Amino acid sequence: MHELALMEEVRRIALAAAAAQGARRIHAVKLSVGRLSGVDPDALAFAFEVVMAGGLSAGAQLELEVVPTVCRCAACDENFEPVDVIYACPDCGCLSAEVLAGRELELTGLEVS
Repeated sequence: MHELALMEEVRRIALAAAAAQGARRIHAVKLSVGRLSGVDPDALAFAFEVVMAGGLSAGAQLELEVVPTVCRCAACDENFEPVDVIYACPDCGCLSAEVLAGRELELTGLEVS
């Protein structure tokens, strides 16, 4: 379960940011997780509950945004969201595509006091 290690790093970053602001409590952590990131959102939420259980982060809420996969067709330059594991452009049928979004795992926000 690599989500636990990922969440431990998120906690480390959140605690450092909270300390830099002189905060005494972390209320919410906002994450963006791409569908292609290899991260299971349910496992990440479970890891959040385990890792954030004590200290400044006790009781913190997780706000998780799942980012859809977005590709750009190499032939017609259209952006599209693939419907399966074969990234075929719905406009022209080309199988060559560049992934524009969906791989990310980003800490996008932190609510502290």
